[in-house]
Amino acid sequence: MSNMVNFKEDSSNKDVRQNIQKFGRILSGMVMPNIGAFIAWGLITALFIPTGWLPNERLASLVGPMITYLLPLLIGYTGGKNVGGVRGGVVGAVATMGVIVGADVPMFIGAMIMGPLGGLVIKKLDEALEGKIPAGFEMLVNNFSAGIVGALVALLAYLAIGPVVLALNTVLKTGVEAIVNAGLLPLVSLFVEPGKILFLNNAMNHGVLGPLGVQGVEEIGKSIFFLVETNPGPGLGILLGYWLFAKGSIKESAPGAVIIHFLGGIHEIYFPYVLMNPVLILAVIAGGASGVLTFSLLGAGLVATPSPGSIFALLAMTARGGHFAVIAGVLVSTAVSFLVSAYFIKKSSSKIDDEALTEAKERAVELKGTGTTAMSRESIRKIVVACDAGMGSSAMAATNLRNRLKNAGVNIEVVNTSIDEIPMDAQLVITHHGLTARAVSRAKNAEHISISDYFNDPKLEALVQSFKVFGGRAAAEAVGEADANAILKKSNIKLGLKPVDKISAIKMAGELLVKSGYVDSEYIGAMLEREEQLSTYIGNGVAIPHGVGKAKNNIKRSGMVVLQFPEGVAFGEETAYLVIGIAGVGNEHLSILANIATALEDEENLKMLNTTQDAEEIYNLFTTDLEA
Repeated sequence: MSNMVNFKEDSSNKDVRQNIQKFGRILSGMVMPNIGAFIAWGLITALFIPTGWLPNERLASLVGPMITYLLPLLIGYTGGKNVGGVRGGVVGAVATMGVIVGADVPMFIGAMIMGPLGGLVIKKLDEALEGKIPAGFEMLVNNFSAGIVGALVALLAYLAIGPVVLALNTVLKTGVEAIVNAGLLPLVSLFVEPGKILFLNNAMNHGVLGPLGVQGVEEIGKSIFFLVETNPGPGLGILLGYWLFAKGSIKESAPGAVIIHFLGGIHEIYFPYVLMNPVLILAVIAGGASGVLTFSLLGAGLVATPSPGSIFALLAMTARGGHFAVIAGVLVSTAVSFLVSAYFIKKSSSKIDDEALTEAKERAVELKGTGTTAMSRESIRKIVVACDAGMGSSAMAATNLRNRLKNAGVNIEVVNTSIDEIPMDAQLVITHHGLTARAVSRAKNAEHISISDYFNDPKLEALVQSFKVFGGRAAAEAVGEADANAILKKSNIKLGLKPVDKISAIKMAGELLVKSGYVDSEYIGAMLEREEQLSTYIGNGVAIPHGVGKAKNNIKRSGMVVLQFPEGVAFGEETAYLVIGIAGVGNEHLSILANIATALEDEENLKMLNTTQDAEEIYNLFTTDLEA
């Protein structure tokens, strides 16, 4: 059985695949959010161009501006936003105009370059300016910095990058046309079909085939390139072969996979069935090549990318009069893939069991490149447990996991949801192995854990242990050294201090943060820099000195210290009796800050805080309900 999934890569090939995969995710992140716009353009094209379903010269005038300006600008904005937030999106769109103007072809590749570049430039500038803008000038600086950067990057794109991209586009187009004219396009399946199994489909489809397809539509109203990667026929043939000739739960799972793949358009569902018996790569290559050949001979083509790759999406994006050619190509590729796969499936059916499919699904998740290492557990803030409906098993499983993590001293949010409502930005998703492929298609950049038992699966215990080890919150430490791990420790509440000047008080707070292991010594300078820019006195006799934004790298973990000066410390014209030094990572310290804010509303509390000689009183007041 283990030989059936022995689909290994050496380290160099794996690095190359992962780099291409990362590139594919970047491209996908720019294109996928805008697929609706591509489909809208495709429908308008299919309906109103002279060879469309409802030819209309006036309405067809929308086609040119949409493909020339709208679609590249959307890609550029999304690419910039993915890198630098909304400001990055704006600068990315402005930069994209630099490659659009002057070009006589749709500048999708140029948009994929300039969007992220514009976002990166403004992001780096914002990081450099963080904490250095005088109070009251933030809006002025932010607006003009974005405008100046946008203008400069647009000029760079127009004068230098645009012509280079245009030349590369011409070379690429010439090469592709030579392949098509020589009748060699079916051979592309030698790379496309195995690439899909390795989850490189985004790099191929959105990086190469999609832009070429758009140019084809502009010239002749349709393009075969939209069919090369999205054809569901090869995968359908594989699944039909398992349905008819496999045994046990593998045979039983195939019909559901057929529906999800062919009608739902989620091709990832069939990848584990190929990985379970890697020789079936020959079947999908044969199916893909025969389909492309049929499409070529019959002149098939689509007007836009069918997303997802469902047969319904293919038919909806088919040019007028081209449905027979598209359907014929899909059927031929299905038949060829089925016939080739049937031989290998029948030959190996006795060697493939349920465990092989489970291992293959795990291998698919690994190849997807969505797994994070245990060392990255510290970056995970939310775990999503998903089931089909999102109400029954996932709700109970989420509660169970939440309690186990809490008992282990790990403070991470655990939520439950349906597969279709998994957040697109989810970091870690847990699903039953029968639902994992759907979950992967929903949250492509998340880590996915596939389990067979929502409550007692060994992978859940392993997950808890990984957070314990790498999250720095092991249960033994949480119980035995609670004070050592606390954000506010009783030993860091200093009472009855002699009056000093403001700078000395801030340094005292900073030195205590350093001594307690919360920050590096450089953080003290960042606290003083913050005070120079804007006073950290917040009212009611309290000051909360902390570092400027760029000092985040100097914070080891969230921590607070409290210094009481009964005679007060002058913060400008105000007097602070409590100086509370803060170093915060994420939102961990916000609960204590909320308690402090509440405490300062009560005059009796204020009097106690300023004069008490019992650190326990301050500690209890500031940490109320945190341990509940």
